[in-house]
Amino acid sequence: MKGFLKTYLILIFFLLAYFHGFSASILIPMDDSQKNHLKSYGIAYWTLQNNHEIHWLLNYRGGSFLLPLSKNIEDECKIRGVSYTVISDANVSQIMNEISSPEANMDAIKLEKPPKIAVYTPKGKKP
Repeated sequence: MKGFLKTYLILIFFLLAYFHGFSASILIPMDDSQKNHLKSYGIAYWTLQNNHEIHWLLNYRGGSFLLPLSKNIEDECKIRGVSYTVISDANVSQIMNEISSPEANMDAIKLEKPPKIAVYTPKGKKP
């Protein structure tokens, strides 16, 4: 019985390591390849509202967003007509290295909470 349990645990360990190696992220570009820029910001906001952290890649492909890979996020992008690409962790590392280069005028900002939105109306005017 002990041999079976040990073999079972080793198998689970390797399976988890195997699937983790294929983890990925969603890149929402904000350059000319993006079909709908305003809805892209909406996807970022929606993702933050659903308790996911995202990265805003300033000056990388127009200020792209890097989101965790999730079927819900992918489906929301499709529903809203937002262009996106699923990229591997290796691609994410390559992008982060490019952004962190001293010659690059880029940065990655981690966003953790959705911003509060307020509407300003001048005194005496009704929205």
